Amino acid sequence: MSGGRVVALGSAPAVDGFALGGAEPVHAEDDDEVRRCWDALPAEVALVILTPAADAALRGRAAPHPHLLTARIPT
Repeated sequence: MSGGRVVALGSAPAVDGFALGGAEPVHAEDDDEVRRCWDALPAEVALVILTPAADAALRGRAAPHPHLLTARIPT
């Protein structure tokens, strides 16, 4: 992956630490907020790290961009 941004999406306590590795934390505290943030991701985001709750909120939802990769934080 080159040139793409990395985002960590979910509750603040679960994603803030990813900033230490260069990811941009995107805080979403409930299912509706997760889906709003997901739909608003800019095209330059290449990877989204999801909390388990964010992953569940997005289940069955298509990626907003065809090149977008996701990774789920293990429980």
